[in-house]
Amino acid sequence: MRPIYLDHNATTPLLPEVLDAMLPWLREHFGNPSSGHAYGRRAREAVDQARARVAALLGCAADELVFTSGGTEASNLAIRGVAAARPGRRRLVTTAIEHPATARPCAWLEGQGWSVARLGVDAGGRVRPDDAREALRGAALLTVIHAHNETGVIQPVDELAALAREAGALVHADAAQSLGKLPIDVAALGVDLLSVAGHKLHAPTGVGALYVRRGVALEPLLLGAGHERGLRPGTENVAAIVGLGVACELAGRDLERVAARTRALRDRLHQLLAAGVPGLALNGDRQRRLPNTLSVRLPGVSGAAVLAGAPEIAASTGSACHDGHEVAPAAIVAMGVAPSDALGTVRLTLGRGTTDDDISEAAAALVRAHAALVR
Repeated sequence: MRPIYLDHNATTPLLPEVLDAMLPWLREHFGNPSSGHAYGRRAREAVDQARARVAALLGCAADELVFTSGGTEASNLAIRGVAAARPGRRRLVTTAIEHPATARPCAWLEGQGWSVARLGVDAGGRVRPDDAREALRGAALLTVIHAHNETGVIQPVDELAALAREAGALVHADAAQSLGKLPIDVAALGVDLLSVAGHKLHAPTGVGALYVRRGVALEPLLLGAGHERGLRPGTENVAAIVGLGVACELAGRDLERVAARTRALRDRLHQLLAAGVPGLALNGDRQRRLPNTLSVRLPGVSGAAVLAGAPEIAASTGSACHDGHEVAPAAIVAMGVAPSDALGTVRLTLGRGTTDDDISEAAAALVRAHAALVR
């Protein structure tokens, strides 16, 4: 029997419509979008159409989008690209709960002599905008995750962006988890750069995009020909880009319906777990989080042990393993949770295909696994 898939924040399955749109570009349409003949022009038209579809979901102009290999490349291009373009301001501000795609380039810049300020979060997993005001003085860039991949907590990006503008800093948001689950408008958020990861919203792995507001100076990470306005050289992955475009179009069409449905299923899952696991605790803000994400702590156990005892479910813990020992998820500890308690975290993330029966069966399996461990 296939496990119930509750790990949609890790990756999502391709939608049938996305696969159908991609297949012609993997079979008969093989042209290089940079070629001037009919094969190339057809490929260029497909890339342009996809760019317009992604832009429509973000509320930006098509020429403000750069296609990348995924969210990690997009965030690296934003962070390191701004750093190279603004050498006079060797300071950036980020948070203590960033995805490694942001945290590691920030740490790399710190190793190159940059000053890096990391904002903490409150007990609900949210940055306090007032904490950013002083940190932003003299900064070249503020980079912040929009919705957290582990807890689903949504950060006050618009408030932080307003403070960054006052300080003369650019703003980058990592929207890998939020795009397709929340309405996003780059102007309303006040960001200059925003990262997209295709495989988080039912597009294929290996494709993403970076929104770059007109007028923002950015240095490329790679050197080559002039693809993607020279910011991302290399022949475009047409099939994957087409898939991303269709996935964004479907996400925009279905966003409200899917969000309402997954929120209801998520809350039912939470209720069933709370009824069956005394002392169950929610990680993160109860209201300001992604509609599909439930991060909970099961008392007295390791989250990894619970999942090992519930093979009917495919989910994650957020914990790391070093030298054979579990390390508590850093984002949960950053909220003030004791590491020993944070080890009980299980992240359950729902998707379009999650059913009522999935929720009932998953809750029952987790309750049984927890009970077996605390006897």
